[in-house]
Amino acid sequence: MPVRICSLLPSATEMVGALGLLDSLVGVSAECDFPAAARGKPVVTGARVDTSTLGSLAIDAAVREALQEGRSLYAIDEELIRGLAPDLILTQDLCTVCAVSSGEVALCGIEAETMVLDAHTIAEIGDCVLALGARLGVPERAAEVVRAMREKVAGVEAAVAGAAGAAGAAGAGGAPGRRPRVFVAEWLEPPFAAGHWVPELVAAAGGVEVLGRAGQPSFATTWDAVRAAQPDLVVLAPCGFDAALAAAEAGLVPDLGCRVIAVDANAYYSRPAPRVADGVVQLAHFLYPEAVADPGMPFIVIRP
Repeated sequence: MPVRICSLLPSATEMVGALGLLDSLVGVSAECDFPAAARGKPVVTGARVDTSTLGSLAIDAAVREALQEGRSLYAIDEELIRGLAPDLILTQDLCTVCAVSSGEVALCGIEAETMVLDAHTIAEIGDCVLALGARLGVPERAAEVVRAMREKVAGVEAAVAGAAGAAGAAGAGGAPGRRPRVFVAEWLEPPFAAGHWVPELVAAAGGVEVLGRAGQPSFATTWDAVRAAQPDLVVLAPCGFDAALAAAEAGLVPDLGCRVIAVDANAYYSRPAPRVADGVVQLAHFLYPEAVADPGMPFIVIRP
């Protein structure tokens, strides 16, 4: 009998889709927007902070206030979940801001198995796919998904290895002879330096993340600190934002004397799912356009 799945996590929904099991998905969070078919599923959780009408600073303030007061950032429709009768609920404990945690699910007393999918690195994203595939009885398909993700990243690494130096640094606007220096902004006001898998994306693309810490949480910094780090390229990738939303907030970014590009972080950077491999391709194109073709994903040049 197919497993009935409630996914409270956009990355988990993406994994379920990659595994070819969307028909088993009976409920999703309001943020589960990929694959497109997931948008038609019953929505069982939603954010209490309406980010559609707020800018970066206001969102940050609202989130901090809720956390300080011990209020959950998400509403869970317990009655709807019980009515959907899931066998498995997919959630996370990586970030209290990003999605419903397993602890919040436990407080609801819903009788269903809960599976936590936390990833801090690119390798752990693959591990989550494999673990989910094993649980859902499709380990071979999961291995194919992970293999494709790893091969895409390895292909980029091979392409930029031969282009590193003059071509790469010139493409990023820096001096020839060194790897381009990159700052990925995971938030804009206040600015946040990248964490977890994002610095690994930069490294795989042939760049050097000037402030971000691989495998560690993102952290608040200042634009003065970013300027002092002398990046050749600043990538605006606010968590949960697409390229258009990031570009709309670009006025918060001072002149840093380098290229600035807004990307679709929600799809390809901040979500720990197989499409982060596409983020590597896009970053490599920004840094080494002669070696890596434009993958056709959305981006907006703020400062050339």
